[in-house]
Formats: sequence, structure tokens, C-alpha cells
Amino acid sequence: MASSALPVGRSIFSPATAGERATNFESYWAYLRRRDGELLEAEKALSNKQSVLVRFQTHPVRSRRPLAAPERFYRNYVTMRDDPRTLDRTTLLLTFLYKFARHEWVGISAAWDVTPTLADSEHLTDKISRYHLAEEFGHMRLFHEMFETFRLDRVEWVPLPNWVKQAYGIFTRMPPALMSSAAFVTELMGFTVYLHLDKILDETLAGEPEVRERVRALLHEIAVDELGHVGLRRNYMGPVGRRVARRMVRPMFHAFFRSMPEAALLFDIGRMVKDAEEFDYGLIPPEIVRGAWIPSYFAQRP
Repeated sequence: MASSALPVGRSIFSPATAGERATNFESYWAYLRRRDGELLEAEKALSNKQSVLVRFQTHPVRSRRPLAAPERFYRNYVTMRDDPRTLDRTTLLLTFLYKFARHEWVGISAAWDVTPTLADSEHLTDKISRYHLAEEFGHMRLFHEMFETFRLDRVEWVPLPNWVKQAYGIFTRMPPALMSSAAFVTELMGFTVYLHLDKILDETLAGEPEVRERVRALLHEIAVDELGHVGLRRNYMGPVGRRVARRMVRPMFHAFFRSMPEAALLFDIGRMVKDAEEFDYGLIPPEIVRGAWIPSYFAQRP
């Protein structure tokens, strides 16, 4: 964390000076190297993240109540072919997780190919971006472990349609101010999803407490990084970008979740939007905050 003080009542849209933001890039870079370890370019991995994955894999948790109809998961996990209202809650949860993670995978795969390697990075922000992408690839491995937990061992990461990939390409060519705002909202949306997923695990997986806690542990491992990504993306934005980002929250959330019919059946989308618009570091669960990086301008009272 950029500061030892826990955040209290600090909106993510609070102002910060250019000097504060410059200092916090250095702080985040030091945090990344300490938390993630060495960047393994060929594996698109980080040494400490790989150790975490091995720990989960060495002590696997597997469902004692596999899905009653796993073929329904496989029929719907890439594209929803059935009426989602006919799927049980666990299958809905898993098909949503796949679609959500798949968007991440496509985005980071495209970005990895155009981001300088660590050795070729001239700017601090390029080095941060390379680590950031490697973290996201690590998250994909954790998502895969979630499916293994439910004994779903035939999950494949299928490319998104060409028009979606083209949209990602357009995104990377947006004007820097607008791109920073959109990237920030994307990270904010991802972290908000993790918070709301955490809230439905107790009910959805009530019959299998070991599986529930393993899925929660995997999600928390990702969420700690994602909270850092929210702070990092906030760090790129000045006053104009901050105002643009706030206006982008609602339309971007609704556009994204329209592509996933499971979302409206699992979550209150309006509540998600409101939580993102009112994002406050002081309201994040302490088990996530304690391990995460938070810009120094949020880790103190306003």
C-alpha cells in the first residue's frame, strides 16, 4: 500500500495533484516488484503469482456435488444457447465467470503483443503495464482453477468475434485522455463485479462450504490485484479525465452486462452502477484492502 494508514471516506473520484500522481507511480512500481516477484516473459507470468497458483494446485479442492447437468454448462459457457432462466444458480454463476474472464483474456492478449517487453521499456509506465498484463494472465490461470474446482476440465478460452477484437483495437488507439478514463472504468467495473460475486457465494454455494471458500480465496487473490489496478488507473487521470470517467460509468456498465444474459439474473446491475459511482476505499472489505496498493492520496482523511 502506498500509505500505512487505512483509507477512510475517500471517493475514487477525489482530486489529486500531478505531483501526487507522479510519486504514486513510483510507489506502485515498488509494490509490484515486491508482491509479484520476477517477470517471466516467455511464460507471461510472475514468479510469486506462479507460487500462489502452485499452492492452490498442490492442495486442490474438488466439488463433491458436481453439476447435475454439466453438458448444459458446456453448451452455454461460450454463448448462451438456452433460456438462462432455466439454468440452476451454480451453472449461471460459472457461465458468467467464463464470459467475464474471456473478455479479460482477449483484451490482455491483444495488449501484450503491442506492449514493450520489460527489457525494451524506456518509461516507468511501460514497465508497470508489462507487469500489469502478466498479473492478468495469472488471473486467467486462477479462473481456470475455479472451473477445475467444479470438475469442469474441458473449458477452452475461445477467441471473441472479430468485431469485438476490432473494438479492442479501436480502444487502444483512443486519445490518451479518453483512453485513460475508459481503462479506469473498465478496472472499476471488474473490481465491482468481484465484490458482488463475493456477496452471492454464500447463497449460491451453500451446500458445499469447502468449494465456496476455495472459490472465495481464488477471487480474493484476484481482487487484491484488481483494487491496485483501480488505483493505478485513477493515477493516470487529471481533473478532466476524472470527470469524463464518472460520466462513463453508467453507460459502460450497462453496455458490458447486456452481452451477458446471466448478469441480470445473478446481480442487481443498478446497485452495481451505484456502488461504482460511489466507490469509497473505506467500504472495501479489510481482507482485500490490507494486501492491496492504494494511492497515498486515498490512504488518509480528506
